[in-house]
Amino acid sequence: MNALNITDGGGSSSGLSLSVALGSHIDAGGKCFVPYLTGGLPGWQTGVAAAAEAGAQAVEIGIPFSDPVMDGPVIQASSQMALDGGATPVSILDEARSIDVGIPLAVMTYANLVYRFGYERFAHALVSSGISGAILPDIPLEEVGPWADAADGAGVETVMLAAPTADDDRLTRVVERARGFVYTVGLLGITGERESLAATAKVIARRVKALTDKPVLVGVGVSTPAQAVEVCEVADGVVVGSAIVRRIIETGSQEAGGELVAEFVTALARG
Repeated sequence: MNALNITDGGGSSSGLSLSVALGSHIDAGGKCFVPYLTGGLPGWQTGVAAAAEAGAQAVEIGIPFSDPVMDGPVIQASSQMALDGGATPVSILDEARSIDVGIPLAVMTYANLVYRFGYERFAHALVSSGISGAILPDIPLEEVGPWADAADGAGVETVMLAAPTADDDRLTRVVERARGFVYTVGLLGITGERESLAATAKVIARRVKALTDKPVLVGVGVSTPAQAVEVCEVADGVVVGSAIVRRIIETGSQEAGGELVAEFVTALARG
């Protein structure tokens, strides 16, 4: 693993809060849209700018990892493309420093990578690069304390995942620990596009909404604008990755990903 080589000082997006940005949009009557983009793909910073211009409330940036247990084939393929192109966590965080889009950014990656950096070091590196939040899907609630404490200390919001199989006691503890928003997992399995919205998506969103006033977004299995509108009958918003990343890969254009973001944002605004 390469050592971090990031200078002190806040990145250009420092100070932007996921909870504030999403909460403000929800309070104004909106539904939130957060696209996932693979860091390290050619022009990925342009993709972030395109998503922001299209109306996204925040952007989730994937830091590629060699064993992505939550990612489906599209995200896995994009991560491998980024790794083959020489992307590293250091290079992605360095490149993130140049992004100034007026909305908060979060990273999604895996525990082994963060552990090898050191929790406090990684958390401060995120802040230095202008990153507001982090999603680490393979750290369970029972083991998240050391990372979450380091993140809290640095001012990084730890987004927690709420699984459809969790009982009410566990969901209560998940939402208490969550910062930024609660990422409700729409179905069991890996990320990827589906022809229809899983019934579990609205069920888990409704259960979590009953437990918290924090923003509740659904991800995994939300593939089309129509599905986003359907699940947002209950949820506060959605996270969509595979459909957008596939569009970028197929067209070779980060701007094309922004065009798809605009379709989702428009659909959610119309309801």
